[in-house]
Amino acid sequence: MKLQLIDVLIIILYLATMIFIGFWYRKKAKQNKESYMMGGKSLPWYKLGLSDASDMFDISGTMWMVALCFVYGLKSIWIPWLWPVFNQVFMMMFLSKWLRRSNANTGAEWLQTRFGSIGKGVKGSHIVVIAFALISCFGFLAYGFIGLGKFMEIFIPWEYVKAYVPFEVSARYVPHFYGIVFTLFAMFYSILGGMHSIVLGDMIKYAFMTIGCVAIAVIAMNHLHGQTLNVPKGWDDPFFSWKLDLDWSKIAADANKKIADDGFSLFGIFFGMMLLKGVFASLAGPAPNYDMQKVLSTRSPKDASKMTGFVSIILLPIRYSMVIGLTVLALLYYNQIYLKGPDGVTDFERILPATINNFLPVGILGIVLTGLLGAFMGTFSGTLNAAQAYIVNDIYLKYINPQASTKKVINMNYIVGVVVVAIGVILGFFANNVNDILQWIVGGLYGGYVAANCLKWYWWRFNANGFFCGMAVGIAAALAMPYLTTGLPLYWWPLLFVLSLIGCIVGTYAAPPTDEAVLKSFYKTVRPWGFWKPVHNLVMADDPTFQANKRFKLDMFNVVLGIIAQLCLTILPMYLILSMHTPLFITIAVLAIIVFILKKTWWNKLED
Repeated sequence: MKLQLIDVLIIILYLATMIFIGFWYRKKAKQNKESYMMGGKSLPWYKLGLSDASDMFDISGTMWMVALCFVYGLKSIWIPWLWPVFNQVFMMMFLSKWLRRSNANTGAEWLQTRFGSIGKGVKGSHIVVIAFALISCFGFLAYGFIGLGKFMEIFIPWEYVKAYVPFEVSARYVPHFYGIVFTLFAMFYSILGGMHSIVLGDMIKYAFMTIGCVAIAVIAMNHLHGQTLNVPKGWDDPFFSWKLDLDWSKIAADANKKIADDGFSLFGIFFGMMLLKGVFASLAGPAPNYDMQKVLSTRSPKDASKMTGFVSIILLPIRYSMVIGLTVLALLYYNQIYLKGPDGVTDFERILPATINNFLPVGILGIVLTGLLGAFMGTFSGTLNAAQAYIVNDIYLKYINPQASTKKVINMNYIVGVVVVAIGVILGFFANNVNDILQWIVGGLYGGYVAANCLKWYWWRFNANGFFCGMAVGIAAALAMPYLTTGLPLYWWPLLFVLSLIGCIVGTYAAPPTDEAVLKSFYKTVRPWGFWKPVHNLVMADDPTFQANKRFKLDMFNVVLGIIAQLCLTILPMYLILSMHTPLFITIAVLAIIVFILKKTWWNKLED
């Protein structure tokens, strides 16, 4: 076992600190429902942005990204468009402030500002968005749980632990055992302290991650100095043609098998599908998870935009320093690291833990492990907080006990937190690997989400009945698809989108339009652009001084610039660590020009 006493002490100190934070904020969190779920909407935008970025720096996603970087090289910067990562740019430019103007506490509560509280489909739309939020949260909890278990198994070999465990654990379930142990720590501080403890925990974890990522980058550069990476032709080029054309057969033949299994060989089609799905998914706004909760927790709409923009700046360069650093070490010493899973098959998701375990010195290993453990706990606690908010705010307080006292609400949060964690852990036992869950969530489940959540922003005639029908059809189809077909879930997306869109349109015209007063209130408060002319005329009749939002072209221009800047932030540390100086300087110059333009076209024009 590579862990030394100093590394173990750093991890123990971190876990003890998280428990202390939970107790420290317990009293403040118990003040009221909003303090527990949203931090009282008093936290500054940069703290929430750092917390949101910290939540996105999850252990499972980072294992996945290192595996992608090893196999696909610099072309791997495009694959996270599966999420899509550039939805943060759409939110930064306009959607975050639209969302925050509602002053709601959850995505389900936000629907009342759009569709009202009475009428056909209102209750159904409310329930279906809660169902989507909970399915999504449970999926991400299982995704994080299985990633953490696979990670810790390498650092704490079972033969050192099994003598102290009073029951038998088969080799297959050792990762699950470790997942349960560390999940309990995450559950404890997030349930006790609510949003306040989650944000502070995320800030501490981000500090650990930054030190660890910089250390890994420096170590990788020192090891690479004077050496050449043994990689296929085209590995160090971020650009691509119709086919991927990366041939690993003479270097690491199992990498070719992974490319075939992933279904990314026809990279042009894959990229086109990602882009098409990504644009619609981004226009739909954030999914109802921790990301949306952080936006709704900001002090103002202007702060919501700043917070979302801050996320990419502080997340991508740091995270990709670790990703490319570990990839370089794995490529240099590929024959010295053991990547086979219990089934004897090469598992590239094991590159991250195996490389860390082999090449980091004492102390740095403890810091990196603590940061990655915190990465799991931060993502887990943020997702847990979102699930609690939906169950307590949108089910318990709306349908079961609307007059509940603050004490009852907090106690219900505690109970719900424990139940949600238990369900996430149970689902984790049915997951084969990180990639399977990720592909289903972003390719399948989100495919059923997009149509209804696009139309709610941009089309006045769309109503609660249409939202319910579109979401219900989309979610049902996403749940059924794994049993009806095979292949990459991303390729199901067009069918899921079309089915959901048909549900939206049929449902919309099967019921009357949303109440006129609700539409006018929404249009005046949120001020979206889109197909709102009939409502705009009604608002103008009441208030001739009202001005429509005419920023569509400017917002889209800013989105394009923002996506290019996001790609620059991603690839910049990769060029730096690989000592590719010419493309590095070009990337810095492009980034500087975009920052200068966005200062004038976005930052200077922010408003509440």
